[in-house]
Amino acid sequence: MIQAKQLCLSYGERLAVDHLDFTIEQGECFGLLGPNGAGKSSTLACLSGLGDGWTGAIEVQGKAVRPAQELAVRRGFGLVPQDLAVYEEMTARENLAFFGELAGLNSGERATAIDRGLALAGLEDRADDRVDQFSGGMKRRLNLAVGDVHQPPVLFLDEPTVGVDPQSRNHIFETLESLASEGRTLVYTTHYMEEAERLCQRILIMNEGKSLGCGTHEELTAQAGMAAASTLEDVFLHMTGRSLRDG
Repeated sequence: MIQAKQLCLSYGERLAVDHLDFTIEQGECFGLLGPNGAGKSSTLACLSGLGDGWTGAIEVQGKAVRPAQELAVRRGFGLVPQDLAVYEEMTARENLAFFGELAGLNSGERATAIDRGLALAGLEDRADDRVDQFSGGMKRRLNLAVGDVHQPPVLFLDEPTVGVDPQSRNHIFETLESLASEGRTLVYTTHYMEEAERLCQRILIMNEGKSLGCGTHEELTAQAGMAAASTLEDVFLHMTGRSLRDG
C-alpha cells in the first residue's frame, strides 16, 4: 500500500527523519514505535500530507506521490492527530457533518457517516451536546470518528489514546481492531509497548529519526540478537537505550 524510500525530513539543521526505508502492506496495522523525539510524528506528517519539504520517495500502490501537494491522494487518507482536531463550540453531530463535507461527502453520504461516526465513538446519546462539555476520553473517541468519517482506505493515527481513561482506551482499541478486520490499512504511532503488541502486525522501532529495526515481535527480537522469550519492551530498550528522553 505504502512504501518509503530513503525518506528524510529536516527542521533547520536537525534531521528529524533520517533515511527511512519501510513498506506498509495493505490491510495491516503498522506501528511506529519510539521514545519522545524519535521522529514518529514527523514520519507520519510526511506520509499523510501534513508536512512537505521531505526528500526521498513515497509510493502509494506503486505510484510516486507527494501527499501534501496532491488532494486526490489525501482523499484516500484519514488522519487522527495527537492534538485534538475537533471544534469544541460545536456538537459531536456538527463536527462529523463539517468534516464529512470537507471530505467531499454529499448530503446523503454525510447523514450515513454521521450515524456511523456517532456509533463508532459511542456518542449516540450525546450527539447534540457541545464538545466542550465532553470528557477527555469522549473527545478522543470523537477525534477518531472525525478522522475516519469518509472511511478512507488508509488511516493514520498519532498516539490516539493520550490522556484517556481505561474504558475509552479499550473502546478505541476495539474500534481499531474492527476497522482492521474490514481490511483497512492503519498506521499507528505510539510509545506504549502494550498498544503496539495488541494492535500492530509489524512495528518500526525508531530513535533520533533512524530505523533501528522493523518486523514482527519475533523478527525484531531476532534482529536485536536477543532470546526468543524477550518481551517487546526488552527489545525496545535494548535498541533505543535506557537514557531519559525529555524532549
